[in-house]
Amino acid sequence: MRAAVVRSFGGPEVVDVVEREVPEPAARQVRIKVAAATLNPVDAGVRSGAFGGAGKEIGLGWDVAGTVDATGVATAWSVGDEVVALAYGVDKPLGTHAEYVVVDAGAVAAAPRTVDAVHAATLPLNALTAAQALDLLDLAPGSSLLVTGAAGAVGGYAVQLAARRGLDVTGLAREDDEKFVRSLGATGFVAGEAAAGAYDGVLDTAFLGEPALAWTRDGGVYAGVIPQAEPASVRGVRTAAVEVSADGARLAELVRLTDEGVLSLRVAEVFSLADAAKAHARLAEGGVRGRLVLVP
Repeated sequence: MRAAVVRSFGGPEVVDVVEREVPEPAARQVRIKVAAATLNPVDAGVRSGAFGGAGKEIGLGWDVAGTVDATGVATAWSVGDEVVALAYGVDKPLGTHAEYVVVDAGAVAAAPRTVDAVHAATLPLNALTAAQALDLLDLAPGSSLLVTGAAGAVGGYAVQLAARRGLDVTGLAREDDEKFVRSLGATGFVAGEAAAGAYDGVLDTAFLGEPALAWTRDGGVYAGVIPQAEPASVRGVRTAAVEVSADGARLAELVRLTDEGVLSLRVAEVFSLADAAKAHARLAEGGVRGRLVLVP
């Protein structure tokens, strides 16, 4: 099979599509024939060496939508099931940017019925990150929440999920994104600087750090999306950062919300797996609204 890997760190040019053996599932694992896999900023981080792993061949890709192709023992999945999954890990030898991928059975959920595989592939990493970050914040209904990067992939899911939880959501994004952010369920919108101490909680999907912390009220809560990179607590603000985990049951809930029309899935552009390096170059250009998706 073909798979996208990096063997040295650098720009998009270090991404290679190589031939590798088709992986075999062990107990409590399934093999998925990949229909679509999303390119995320974390893949660019892996490619550039931000997470280490020098001297290894590292497979790229975390999100997948496809069809169960083989199963190990002790799984509830069957060959032919259409699924989505999260393949967690920054230094795995093979990722989802491949023709086949093996994942733990507990990371898998049935695919949405209302969208195609290309759109479904954008759900696992970004929606799970948003949902688990909101869990970290643990805000009561009616609390005020500022979501930075509200027009982005994680931020967009966070706005929708937070509004569903009954939070009073304000989105921070570029001025021309206001209509879109409000369409996701934000009741307030900020372009530029928010008011100091104005919000019960801040979900910082734009990686602003200390400036975003300043917008949290005394005794409030801040959550970032880069593990162990949250700013130090000040003014009694509780700070944390989500480290996304594969969770098939939670992913199934997000699939249900997709099929109910609560979550909107956005695809910016589709590339063939053979053009993985071109997709990385497009991501590096910036200005992407929605996700770039690779198809074998």
